[in-house]
Amino acid sequence: MTLNGSVALVTGGNRGLGEKFVRALLEAGARKVYAAARDPRTITTEGVVPIALDVTDHASVLAAAEQARDVDLLINNAGSSTGAQILDGDLAAFRLEYDTHVLGTLDVTRSFAPVLARNGGGAVLNVLSVLSWLSLPQSAAYSAAKAAAWSVTNSLRVRLAEQGTRVTALHVGYMNTDMVASLDVPKSDPAEIARIALEGLEKGLPEVIADDVSRDVRAGLSGGVEALYPQLAARG
Repeated sequence: MTLNGSVALVTGGNRGLGEKFVRALLEAGARKVYAAARDPRTITTEGVVPIALDVTDHASVLAAAEQARDVDLLINNAGSSTGAQILDGDLAAFRLEYDTHVLGTLDVTRSFAPVLARNGGGAVLNVLSVLSWLSLPQSAAYSAAKAAAWSVTNSLRVRLAEQGTRVTALHVGYMNTDMVASLDVPKSDPAEIARIALEGLEKGLPEVIADDVSRDVRAGLSGGVEALYPQLAARG
Protein backbone atom coordinates (compact mmCIF):
# COMPACT_ATOMS: atom_id res chain seq x y z
CA MET A 1 0.00 0.00 0.00
CA THR A 2 1.39 3.39 -1.01
CA LEU A 3 0.07 6.35 0.95
CA ASN A 4 1.11 8.94 -1.63
CA GLY A 5 -1.85 9.37 -3.96
CA SER A 6 -4.17 7.20 -1.86
CA VAL A 7 -7.78 7.97 -0.93
CA ALA A 8 -8.34 7.23 2.75
CA LEU A 9 -11.24 7.23 5.18
CA VAL A 10 -10.61 7.47 8.92
CA THR A 11 -13.43 6.71 11.35
CA GLY A 12 -13.35 8.85 14.46
CA GLY A 13 -11.25 11.32 12.49
CA ASN A 14 -12.26 14.38 14.48
CA ARG A 15 -10.00 14.00 17.53
CA GLY A 16 -7.35 11.95 19.31
CA LEU A 17 -5.50 9.32 17.32
CA GLY A 18 -7.99 9.65 14.48
CA GLU A 19 -7.13 13.29 13.93
CA LYS A 20 -3.41 12.39 13.97
CA PHE A 21 -4.06 9.75 11.31
CA VAL A 22 -5.81 12.34 9.18
CA ARG A 23 -2.93 14.79 9.46
CA ALA A 24 -0.30 12.11 8.86
CA LEU A 25 -2.09 10.94 5.72
CA LEU A 26 -2.17 14.46 4.34
CA GLU A 27 1.53 14.87 5.09
CA ALA A 28 2.23 11.55 3.35
CA GLY A 29 0.64 12.82 0.16
CA ALA A 30 -2.79 11.20 0.25
CA ARG A 31 -4.87 12.52 -2.65
CA LYS A 32 -8.01 12.70 -0.54
CA VAL A 33 -8.80 12.03 3.12
CA TYR A 34 -12.32 11.52 4.39
CA ALA A 35 -12.48 12.39 8.09
CA ALA A 36 -15.51 10.62 9.50
CA ALA A 37 -17.39 11.45 12.69
CA ARG A 38 -20.93 11.21 14.01
CA ASP A 39 -21.09 14.99 13.74
CA PRO A 40 -18.91 16.14 10.81
CA ARG A 41 -19.08 19.70 12.15
CA THR A 42 -16.55 18.63 14.81
CA ILE A 43 -13.90 18.04 12.14
CA THR A 44 -11.56 21.01 12.03
CA THR A 45 -8.54 19.75 10.06
CA GLU A 46 -8.13 21.71 6.86
CA GLY A 47 -7.85 19.94 3.53
CA VAL A 48 -10.05 16.94 4.39
CA VAL A 49 -13.54 15.86 3.36
CA PRO A 50 -15.80 15.72 6.44
CA ILE A 51 -18.26 12.84 6.32
CA ALA A 52 -21.00 11.76 8.71
CA LEU A 53 -20.50 8.24 10.05
CA ASP A 54 -21.77 6.55 13.20
CA VAL A 55 -20.22 3.08 13.23
CA THR A 56 -23.04 1.77 15.44
CA ASP A 57 -25.71 2.79 12.91
CA HIS A 58 -25.93 0.50 9.87
CA ALA A 59 -27.78 3.06 7.74
CA SER A 60 -25.07 5.63 8.49
CA VAL A 61 -22.37 3.13 7.51
CA LEU A 62 -24.08 2.31 4.20
CA ALA A 63 -24.53 6.00 3.40
CA ALA A 64 -20.82 6.66 4.00
CA ALA A 65 -19.81 3.75 1.77
CA GLU A 66 -22.07 5.10 -0.97
CA GLN A 67 -20.62 8.60 -0.65
CA ALA A 68 -16.93 7.62 -0.42
CA ARG A 69 -16.78 5.32 -3.44
CA ASP A 70 -13.15 6.18 -4.28
CA VAL A 71 -11.61 4.91 -1.01
CA ASP A 72 -8.66 2.52 -1.21
CA LEU A 73 -7.57 2.78 2.43
CA LEU A 74 -9.90 2.31 5.38
CA ILE A 75 -8.77 3.09 8.92
CA ASN A 76 -11.13 1.74 11.59
CA ASN A 77 -10.24 4.02 14.48
CA ALA A 78 -13.56 5.01 16.08
CA GLY A 79 -13.74 3.88 19.68
CA SER A 80 -15.41 4.19 23.05
CA SER A 81 -14.30 3.57 26.61
CA THR A 82 -17.02 3.16 29.21
CA GLY A 83 -14.80 1.99 32.06
CA ALA A 84 -17.26 -0.80 32.81
CA GLN A 85 -15.83 -3.35 35.27
CA ILE A 86 -16.29 -7.09 35.19
CA LEU A 87 -18.67 -7.76 38.13
CA ASP A 88 -20.57 -4.52 38.65
CA GLY A 89 -20.29 -2.86 35.23
CA ASP A 90 -23.53 -2.03 33.45
CA LEU A 91 -24.28 -4.60 30.74
CA ALA A 92 -25.37 -1.72 28.51
CA ALA A 93 -21.80 -0.47 28.63
CA PHE A 94 -20.54 -3.86 27.48
CA ARG A 95 -23.01 -3.75 24.59
CA LEU A 96 -21.84 -0.27 23.60
CA GLU A 97 -18.20 -1.38 23.59
CA TYR A 98 -19.03 -4.41 21.42
CA ASP A 99 -21.26 -2.36 19.12
CA THR A 100 -18.43 0.11 18.60
CA HIS A 101 -15.22 -1.92 18.53
CA VAL A 102 -16.47 -5.26 17.21
CA LEU A 103 -19.71 -4.91 15.27
CA GLY A 104 -18.92 -1.36 14.20
CA THR A 105 -15.52 -2.34 12.83
CA LEU A 106 -17.06 -5.36 11.12
CA ASP A 107 -19.96 -3.42 9.60
CA VAL A 108 -17.74 -0.64 8.26
CA THR A 109 -15.26 -3.10 6.79
CA ARG A 110 -17.95 -5.27 5.19
CA SER A 111 -19.63 -2.21 3.71
CA PHE A 112 -16.39 -0.82 2.29
CA ALA A 113 -14.98 -4.17 1.10
CA PRO A 114 -16.65 -3.88 -2.33
CA VAL A 115 -15.39 -0.29 -2.61
CA LEU A 116 -11.84 -1.41 -1.89
CA ALA A 117 -12.16 -4.29 -4.37
CA ARG A 118 -13.31 -1.96 -7.15
CA ASN A 119 -10.38 0.34 -6.44
CA GLY A 120 -7.71 -2.34 -6.69
CA GLY A 121 -7.84 -3.98 -3.28
CA GLY A 122 -6.18 -1.40 -1.10
CA ALA A 123 -5.82 -1.86 2.63
CA VAL A 124 -7.57 -1.79 6.00
CA LEU A 125 -5.99 -0.69 9.27
CA ASN A 126 -7.81 -1.66 12.48
CA VAL A 127 -6.88 0.18 15.65
CA LEU A 128 -6.75 -2.44 18.40
CA SER A 129 -4.91 -2.35 21.73
CA VAL A 130 -2.52 -4.10 24.05
CA LEU A 131 -5.78 -5.06 25.78
CA SER A 132 -6.51 -7.33 22.83
CA TRP A 133 -4.19 -9.69 24.71
CA LEU A 134 -4.43 -8.56 28.34
CA SER A 135 -7.67 -8.06 30.23
CA LEU A 136 -7.93 -5.48 33.00
CA PRO A 137 -10.89 -6.15 35.34
CA GLN A 138 -11.32 -2.42 35.92
CA SER A 139 -11.90 -1.89 32.18
CA ALA A 140 -13.29 -5.30 31.36
CA ALA A 141 -15.77 -4.15 28.71
CA TYR A 142 -13.08 -2.40 26.69
CA SER A 143 -10.66 -5.32 27.10
CA ALA A 144 -13.23 -7.89 26.00
CA ALA A 145 -14.29 -5.81 23.00
CA LYS A 146 -10.72 -5.32 21.83
CA ALA A 147 -10.01 -9.05 22.20
CA ALA A 148 -13.05 -9.79 20.03
CA ALA A 149 -11.98 -7.10 17.55
CA TRP A 150 -8.61 -8.83 17.22
CA SER A 151 -10.37 -12.08 16.33
CA VAL A 152 -12.58 -10.29 13.80
CA THR A 153 -9.50 -8.63 12.33
CA ASN A 154 -7.79 -11.98 11.84
CA SER A 155 -10.85 -13.37 10.06
CA LEU A 156 -11.10 -10.29 7.87
CA ARG A 157 -7.42 -10.54 7.00
CA VAL A 158 -7.85 -14.05 5.63
CA ARG A 159 -11.12 -13.34 3.81
CA LEU A 160 -10.11 -10.01 2.27
CA ALA A 161 -6.82 -11.42 0.99
CA GLU A 162 -8.94 -13.12 -1.67
CA GLN A 163 -9.72 -9.71 -3.21
CA GLY A 164 -6.22 -8.33 -2.75
CA THR A 165 -6.99 -6.22 0.34
CA ARG A 166 -4.34 -6.21 3.05
CA VAL A 167 -5.43 -5.93 6.69
CA THR A 168 -3.14 -4.51 9.35
CA ALA A 169 -3.81 -4.45 13.11
CA LEU A 170 -2.37 -1.76 15.37
CA HIS A 171 -1.66 -2.74 18.98
CA VAL A 172 -0.79 0.08 21.37
CA GLY A 173 -1.09 0.94 25.05
CA TYR A 174 -2.01 4.27 26.63
CA MET A 175 -1.82 7.35 24.41
CA ASN A 176 -2.06 11.01 25.34
CA THR A 177 -5.68 11.48 24.25
CA ASP A 178 -8.92 12.63 25.87
CA MET A 179 -9.99 9.01 26.43
CA VAL A 180 -7.37 8.46 29.15
CA ALA A 181 -6.72 12.04 30.19
CA SER A 182 -7.62 11.26 33.81
CA LEU A 183 -5.08 8.43 34.15
CA ASP A 184 -1.67 9.20 35.64
CA VAL A 185 0.34 6.69 33.60
CA PRO A 186 3.04 6.86 30.91
CA LYS A 187 1.45 7.67 27.55
CA SER A 188 2.65 7.62 23.97
CA ASP A 189 2.34 10.57 21.60
CA PRO A 190 -0.59 9.73 19.28
CA ALA A 191 1.08 11.56 16.39
CA GLU A 192 4.06 9.21 16.70
CA ILE A 193 1.77 6.18 16.95
CA ALA A 194 -0.05 7.26 13.78
CA ARG A 195 3.30 7.58 11.99
CA ILE A 196 4.46 4.14 13.16
CA ALA A 197 1.15 2.54 12.16
CA LEU A 198 1.13 4.05 8.68
CA GLU A 199 4.75 3.08 8.15
CA GLY A 200 3.86 -0.52 9.01
CA LEU A 201 0.84 -0.35 6.74
CA GLU A 202 3.00 0.73 3.80
CA LYS A 203 5.31 -2.19 4.50
CA GLY A 204 2.35 -4.58 4.41
CA LEU A 205 2.80 -5.75 8.00
CA PRO A 206 -0.10 -7.82 9.35
CA GLU A 207 0.41 -6.35 12.83
CA VAL A 208 2.08 -3.20 14.09
CA ILE A 209 3.25 -3.43 17.71
CA ALA A 210 3.69 0.24 18.46
CA ASP A 211 5.15 0.45 21.97
CA ASP A 212 7.15 -1.46 24.56
CA VAL A 213 4.21 -2.44 26.73
CA SER A 214 2.49 -4.08 23.75
CA ARG A 215 5.68 -5.90 22.81
CA ASP A 216 6.12 -7.16 26.38
CA VAL A 217 2.53 -8.37 26.69
CA ARG A 218 2.65 -10.09 23.33
CA ALA A 219 5.82 -11.89 24.36
CA GLY A 220 4.09 -12.97 27.57
CA LEU A 221 1.35 -14.81 25.69
CA SER A 222 3.59 -17.85 25.34
CA GLY A 223 4.12 -17.98 29.11
CA GLY A 224 0.56 -18.90 29.98
CA VAL A 225 -2.01 -17.21 32.18
CA GLU A 226 0.28 -16.67 35.16
CA ALA A 227 2.84 -14.84 33.02
CA LEU A 228 0.22 -12.21 32.18
CA TYR A 229 -1.52 -12.21 35.57
CA PRO A 230 1.24 -12.66 38.21
CA GLN A 231 -1.23 -11.93 41.01
CA LEU A 232 -2.69 -15.41 40.37
CA ALA A 233 0.68 -17.06 40.92
CA ALA A 234 1.20 -15.07 44.12
CA ARG A 235 -1.97 -16.55 45.59
CA GLY A 236 -0.82 -20.11 44.99
